[in-house]
Amino acid sequence: MRRFEEKCGQLYIQQKFGGFCHLYIGQEAILAGMSSAMEKEDRVITAYRDHAHPLVLGTNPDKVMAELYGKTTGLSKGKGGSMHMFDKERNLFGGHGIVGAQIALGAGIAFADMYRGEKHVTYTFMGDGAARQGILHETFNMAMTWKIPVVFVIENNHYAMGTSVARTSNVQDMSKLGMSYDMPSLSVDAMKCEDVHEAFAKAAKHCREGKGPYLLEMKTYRYKGHSMSDPQKYRTKDEVEQYKAIDPMNAVKNVILENKWMTEEDVKALDKKVKDRVQQSVQFAEDSPEPAPSELYEDVYYQTDYPYVKV
Repeated sequence: MRRFEEKCGQLYIQQKFGGFCHLYIGQEAILAGMSSAMEKEDRVITAYRDHAHPLVLGTNPDKVMAELYGKTTGLSKGKGGSMHMFDKERNLFGGHGIVGAQIALGAGIAFADMYRGEKHVTYTFMGDGAARQGILHETFNMAMTWKIPVVFVIENNHYAMGTSVARTSNVQDMSKLGMSYDMPSLSVDAMKCEDVHEAFAKAAKHCREGKGPYLLEMKTYRYKGHSMSDPQKYRTKDEVEQYKAIDPMNAVKNVILENKWMTEEDVKALDKKVKDRVQQSVQFAEDSPEPAPSELYEDVYYQTDYPYVKV
């Protein structure tokens, strides 16, 4: 995830692809902890900082990179771009560009599973800015009333687009947002993937037992701006460096080395292997074809067999 996002930042500056670009650098421990705690058929939905989600779910990075490039070999034939990554095979129901829209969509996906009698859990991600949307409260109320198996995950990186949590609400402990609905919740140090794993495992177990939704506040930090065009004037360089000192990447590396699960040489070899794989995805995207103009008219409507729907 880290090496892929670093490469994306480089490519965006080189104008290899356009549109918006929101990097996940610094927040990777959240998805690492989720992936080891979830079951294969569980569902994931998120906002537009979404390049890392398909990667952690096992999506071919070639397809993710090609989607960024707007190529036909991308996850959505190049029509979604950076903010709209979907992978039906891995139950990734997308990144979503409308702030907070995925909150209700995630509950809807989980309700559908519950309605069919399936024991899946839906992990619904949102940022601290999206958590201020009114749709959150309507969804929380419905989810608790109907005991929908959804884990709401607030990725609290402190700044939304560029306004600190302290300036947007009197309640800075975002795990408290579910209190008026009696929704169980946890506030998690999301710079430690082990803590994240335990929190996701606990929340998922709660949902699978039919007890309804769970709220997780993941206290994290993004080292880059909100998007690549963000000048980051709302925070100091010293603050960023303080968080880099507790980088989850270094923490994991230290645990691995201290337990002698790998040597320093093994880690370097793995890092090179990952960088080479990312570069391979770049080459795949570069070599992939551009969409034909006729693609503008494809995938606009969906043909259905339902008798009461006419297309």
